Amino acid sequence: MDASNLWDTMILPWIIRIVLAAAIFYIGRAVVKIVVKVVDKFMTARAMDEILVRFLCSILRWVLLLFVVIAALSQLGIDTTSLVALLGAAGLAIGLSLQSSLGNFAAGVMLIVFRPFTKGHFVEAGGAMGVVEKISIFTTTLTTPDNKEVIVPNGAILGSNITNFSARPTRRVDMVFGISYGDDIRKAKTLLEEIIAADDRILPEPAPVVALGELADSSVNFVVRPWVNAADYWAVLWDTNAAVKLKFDEAGISIPFPQMDVHLDKSE
Repeated sequence: MDASNLWDTMILPWIIRIVLAAAIFYIGRAVVKIVVKVVDKFMTARAMDEILVRFLCSILRWVLLLFVVIAALSQLGIDTTSLVALLGAAGLAIGLSLQSSLGNFAAGVMLIVFRPFTKGHFVEAGGAMGVVEKISIFTTTLTTPDNKEVIVPNGAILGSNITNFSARPTRRVDMVFGISYGDDIRKAKTLLEEIIAADDRILPEPAPVVALGELADSSVNFVVRPWVNAADYWAVLWDTNAAVKLKFDEAGISIPFPQMDVHLDKSE
């Protein structure tokens, strides 16, 4: 075979195939980028959750890129049917070896789709407590109140109870204050009601509760349960504790500590 026949029958067709395959890959990648951007803008315009938008766009990008790669390989004359079968078998093997990771992936999909919490919520889940910073397909990142970053597997979150402290706009502050059995319970209740009424952060509806809740072993316990905006919860809790201590001290009402009376019977 002379050089001209070699060029016409072997080299030139392969050059054309390689050029077309490269064109398919690069043009396809550009088209995928445009499609993903359009879908991102569409979902964002529909006020969909930011985490859900990122997750769906990421999956869409990788699926479309897989089709682009298969199309480019087909142009090179590679049997993509066998390749797809090989990818399927490899996926099965990888799936069996990465069961826990796939469980976290499935849990991540459930968290993003059903959204028991979203970015910015303060939650307790998977044995950790903090503000949700990011939900990825395998893990969720929380920031604790003392500014530590905690990365929790999604499987651990979905497999246990989830407490979302930010899901409702208001919260009830549950407090218990004990006084001595020798103190005036009417006076103590009046002081507690005055403290609650003087705090503008406490909501009028539902009405706050101040009631004698228990005659305990060492104290008479009042339950105080005002409703506040979720953002005011901790401030109201701490300020009310301080105000009750000061008011009780001024009024001469004691807050007893656990104690036990022991009677000795001296035998003759």
